[in-house]
Amino acid sequence: MSGVSDTAILGFDPPRVLRHAHVQSLLGSWPIRDWLARRRAASLLAASTAEILDCGDARLLGYYSPPASEPRGLVVLLHGWEGSADSQYMLSAGALAHEAGYAVFRLNFRDHGNTHALNEGLFHSCRLDEVARAVGEAAARYPARRVVLIGYSLGGNFAMRVAAAAPRLGLRLDRVLAICPVLRPHSTMEALERGLWIYRQYFLRRWRRSLLAKAAAFPTLYDFGRLERFRTLTETTAYFVERYTEFPDLDAYLDGYTLTGGTLEGLDVPARMIVADDDPVIPIADLDDVARSAALEITRAPAGGHCGFVEDFFLGSWLDRLLRAELGAFA
Repeated sequence: MSGVSDTAILGFDPPRVLRHAHVQSLLGSWPIRDWLARRRAASLLAASTAEILDCGDARLLGYYSPPASEPRGLVVLLHGWEGSADSQYMLSAGALAHEAGYAVFRLNFRDHGNTHALNEGLFHSCRLDEVARAVGEAAARYPARRVVLIGYSLGGNFAMRVAAAAPRLGLRLDRVLAICPVLRPHSTMEALERGLWIYRQYFLRRWRRSLLAKAAAFPTLYDFGRLERFRTLTETTAYFVERYTEFPDLDAYLDGYTLTGGTLEGLDVPARMIVADDDPVIPIADLDDVARSAALEITRAPAGGHCGFVEDFFLGSWLDRLLRAELGAFA
C-alpha cells in the first residue's frame, strides 16, 4: 500500500458501547448532531451566498462562504447520495474550514438540495464532467492560493474521480480528501440490499421523494408511476439506468463510477482516503482492488461505521480532528 496510515497517531478509540458499526453510522446522522452542526456553522451560514455554476450541460447550485480575512485557500465540499450542501457533515466540515481561515464552497449535485428544476436530465453517479466543471468554476470564481476538495461517501467517490481526471480537464487541485468513498458500486449495492434494512429504506424513501420532485418540476417529461412497485434499490436503479441513461444495463452503469481496477492508477493529485474497516455500506475488502499511486494515502480506522467516527458520549467527531490537522498542516 502506498502512503502511510496515521490512524494510530490520531487515536480513534471510542468507548466500547459506541464502537459498533451501526451505532457509529446511525449516530453520524442523529438529529442532535444536525442541531449541533448548524449551531457551530452559524458564521459559515451567515457568510454564505447562493451561486449557480454553469457546468456546460448542467447548472449546479452551491454556497460560497468567504472568511473574515484573506483566505488561506478554498475548500470545496461534496455531499453523499441524497444528501445536500446543508447536510450535517457538510456544515460541520465547512464550519471547521471556515474557522481555520478558508473560503468554503458547498456544492449540490444535480437534483439534490431542492434543485430539481435547474436541469431537465436526471442525476446519476456517472455525471463526472459536470461535477469536475463545477469544482473548476468555483476555483476560477474565487481564486485562492490552494484548492482542497473534500467528499463524503458518493461525494468521496466523485472527489477521487475528479482528482484522477484533473490533468485531462485542466483542473488544478492541491489536495483531495475522500471520507468513506464508494469503492465498488456493485458491492455497495449488495451491502445495502443484504444489510440492515434501515439503510436500504432510508435511501429508497429519499430517492422516491427526489424523483417525485423531479416529475413535479418537469411533468411533461417524467411520469414515473407508482414508485413503490420497485421493492429494492437494485430493481429501481436498473429501471432508471435502462430508460434514462446512456448505459445499456445496470452492470455497465455501476462499472462506470467504480474506483477499483485502474481508475486511480494515474492519480497525481495528493489525496487521502479515510475508511473504516467495519463500514456496513462500503465493504473494506474492495480496497485491495484499488490501484495505488505515490499520490494516494489511505487511512484505515478499525471502527467508525459509514461516515460516523463518533469518538465520545458528547458526540465529538474524530473526522473533525483529522480534518483540522489536515488543513492546519497544509496551510
